[in-house]
Amino acid sequence: MRLRYCRLPCTYSSIMIASIPHCHFTTSSTLLNHPILKKTHLDPPHKIYQFSQKPIKTPSLKEVGKQARLKEAYQILTRLFPDQNPLQFCPEEAYSSALELCANKKALSLGKQVHAHMMKSCTVCDSVFLSTRLVFMYGKCGSLLSAEKVFDKMPHRTIFTWNAMIGAYVSNGEPLGALSLYREMRVLGVPLDSCTFPCLLKACGALNNLHCGAEIHGLAIKSGYDSIIFIVNSIVAMYAKCSNLDGARQLFDGMTEKEDIVSWNSIISAFAANGQSVEALGHFRDMQKLGLALNTYTFVAALQACEDSFFVKLGMEIHAAVLKASHDVDVYVANALIAMYARCGKMDEAARIFYKMDDQDYISWNTLLSGFVQNGLYEESLKFFYEMQDAGRKPDQVSVLNVISASGRLGNLLNGMELHAYAIRSGFDSDLQVGNTLIDMYAKCSNISYMGRAFDRMADKDFISWTTIIAGYAQSKAYSRALELFLKVQIEGMDVDEMMIASILLACGGSNNISYVKEIHGYILRRGLSDLALQNSIVDVYGECKNIDYAKRMFESIEYKDVVSWTSMMTCYLHNGLPNEALELVYFMKETSVEPDSIALMSLLSAAASLSALKKGKEIHGFLIRKGFIIEESLANSLVDMYARCGVLENSYKLFNCIRHKSLTLWTSMINANGMHGRGKAAVDLFNRMKVENIVPDHITFLALLYACSHSGFIDEGRRFLEVMQCEYHLEPWPEHYACLVDLLGRANHLEEAYQFVKTMQIQPTSEVWCALLGACRVHSNKELGQIAAQKLLELGPENPGNYVLVSNVFAASGRWKDVEEVRMRMKGSGLKKNPGCSWVEVDNKVHTFVARDKSHPQSDEIYHKLAQITKTLESKGGYVAQTKYVLHNVEEEQKIQMLYGHSERLAIAYGLLGTPNGTPIRVTKNLRVCGDCHTFCKLVSKVFERGLVVRDANRFHHFGNGVCSCGDYW
Repeated sequence: MRLRYCRLPCTYSSIMIASIPHCHFTTSSTLLNHPILKKTHLDPPHKIYQFSQKPIKTPSLKEVGKQARLKEAYQILTRLFPDQNPLQFCPEEAYSSALELCANKKALSLGKQVHAHMMKSCTVCDSVFLSTRLVFMYGKCGSLLSAEKVFDKMPHRTIFTWNAMIGAYVSNGEPLGALSLYREMRVLGVPLDSCTFPCLLKACGALNNLHCGAEIHGLAIKSGYDSIIFIVNSIVAMYAKCSNLDGARQLFDGMTEKEDIVSWNSIISAFAANGQSVEALGHFRDMQKLGLALNTYTFVAALQACEDSFFVKLGMEIHAAVLKASHDVDVYVANALIAMYARCGKMDEAARIFYKMDDQDYISWNTLLSGFVQNGLYEESLKFFYEMQDAGRKPDQVSVLNVISASGRLGNLLNGMELHAYAIRSGFDSDLQVGNTLIDMYAKCSNISYMGRAFDRMADKDFISWTTIIAGYAQSKAYSRALELFLKVQIEGMDVDEMMIASILLACGGSNNISYVKEIHGYILRRGLSDLALQNSIVDVYGECKNIDYAKRMFESIEYKDVVSWTSMMTCYLHNGLPNEALELVYFMKETSVEPDSIALMSLLSAAASLSALKKGKEIHGFLIRKGFIIEESLANSLVDMYARCGVLENSYKLFNCIRHKSLTLWTSMINANGMHGRGKAAVDLFNRMKVENIVPDHITFLALLYACSHSGFIDEGRRFLEVMQCEYHLEPWPEHYACLVDLLGRANHLEEAYQFVKTMQIQPTSEVWCALLGACRVHSNKELGQIAAQKLLELGPENPGNYVLVSNVFAASGRWKDVEEVRMRMKGSGLKKNPGCSWVEVDNKVHTFVARDKSHPQSDEIYHKLAQITKTLESKGGYVAQTKYVLHNVEEEQKIQMLYGHSERLAIAYGLLGTPNGTPIRVTKNLRVCGDCHTFCKLVSKVFERGLVVRDANRFHHFGNGVCSCGDYW
């Protein structure tokens, strides 16, 4: 190897002193106690020998060695000794050539045979030169223990011996061993040569030991080796590995002659490895300007600096430079090009390079495979994995990791299980990273049973293992199990980070355990883990646990709120039935100059939909268009749902028809939109269109379909769809599907059939099922079945206060006031409260809220006066008579009439007539089912006052016009 020398200014020592103020080499307890360093090598000083090379050659052995025929070389070696004249034959050189050949080919078995042959030969058994060769060979072949044994038994060692042993430690991933040997050399006074420094510096870099690296740098200066280029390059690489780029840069900048390509490669690699892409690519440009010959290492380092799509143009320029330099792109550069294009999201280009390669290695296959996974092309990654197998490549651990991850992302449990089995057969399952990826895959496939087994089978678990399993349980709604494991983490004294805490907060929110949330919140504050992401999560969780006050206080305490903070508070309001507050929050958000993202806007659309606030919904839609949001997927679903819930079904259809690639969720949203407007036939037609387009329905689709059938009286269709769901699509019905069919049969007054269906259900009837039957019994005055359903509902102890209210109303309709009081006391004892009737109406771009007999509105007097006028007009012109049977309270008749007059939807309609122009429809939303008397009241208002009314209650939409309702009095 020809070395170039350059005069370097005496700044190395100043760099070293600047970066390490108090630099001295100390041996840590970790270093001394390392298992591979139990032998201390502190024998009496050994004499350092210099040996001469013998001039006699063995051409036949070398010639065979060059052709890499190891066995033949060994056979020639064994024949040489009896056949050759000792004066004409040099055994040292023969053995040396054989050992070098074994080292180059990593032929450990043949190397051991050569060693055994040497042991039998008295002429070479004490040769320092050959013993050094043995240390080198064993190190290269990965047998560190054998190298140590040879080294320890040597009575005399040269500097080459020490270098061979240091190199063996470094190349076998034991940098601590190399530094321990360096310590011993210093104690024994063994002088270092130029070949010692690169290995020691590499060991320092591997350990990220800047102090030790700086000491060795200082020793290189003291020994006069600081002008040797390859040592300077090693020092640059060490500083880069230790993240001291200033030191690396100063060394490189201090070089007076910069013609050595390795120096440039070292500094480019240093910047690239530390994420400083601009600096790395700047040096690559400088190198090109100087006209230096670029080699494989230069291109690989520069391509590594192109870390994302921002650098794709520069990456393509480097690609062009590669092609210009040589028509034949070697495998290393090709692999770097594949990796670069994958990082930049150009998978077509990455694949094109791969398929143009003459000979792909494992890195080529795995780089492209990883690229598919990293770019979300999971189906393509699985196809490529099978292609890899068809090409005769046995998947290695990296390949398996990638496809297990892809299977999890696709939710493909069967494929994931096949890969798990392959990992077990190949012995990969014992690897920690594979185990963690399997846990994550089973979690994403919602199979917590297999996820738990994979975790339990792991012999060694790290922090990632625990974080992954806890997150898996929390996301799969196994909240108690997640909390149990978190407790175990704390008992075992493991560290807890923000990611694990976020999973625990999810578990606390899911289990609605406010005391746990407060405990975790306190733990976060004590440990100082409260970053912005966690603060946002705490707002979310308090909202899920219905503690608005704590959520609001937490939100207000966040100093620098991001869009997620605002979205969390909006979601909190929505989750707790406060959509008006969610919409108001957006005005405060604007004052902070935080722009809403698509998630925030979907929350606002949901709030507008909850209130049937059409103007607000249109404003948000307009904002989406002005800001250039692409209306597809989740945003399209939200807009379709918003227009449908605001009563403008035609707008939902317009949006639906504009979307070219319709997802299952969009089809389901449109089916549900028709269902809530009582358009059962349109819902069924949509389902049939969906089937034609080969969209496979899921549980939610069938739920929307059965709901549509229920509100349109499609009995035969409802029965058929439940059968299709089970037999054709192999979907096991949820309790909600059964409840829908019971509701359908009950509304159609097929009460006996509904009751028989409940009794023959494949699962135990839930409170939703009995509630559907009880509601139908109340509408059709079937007291006998109603009492059975009411009793079953009470036995189940429903958590929904609406179910208690329904039972109470059934008893009240039968005049069973004692039972009514008993149900109400039971409800009170359970800590449940009846949701008060509440209605909303949008007037002057503001949503106004009313509750029964409410007088809190600023225009309350005007509203009640207007309502009295409306009622009087309806009585005189429309023949309206209050139907007091709908008042289920044990009070006087006159009081019942006054209670009817004070229902929240009537107040909202009165205010709508006061505040909106003639001829415009009034849109009212109510949180409960509209009673029969208010339904009649609305029909008469639409006829007498000639105003369209769009009323959405808890069940469906009612479009009133000219005295008729779209529901056909069927709700």
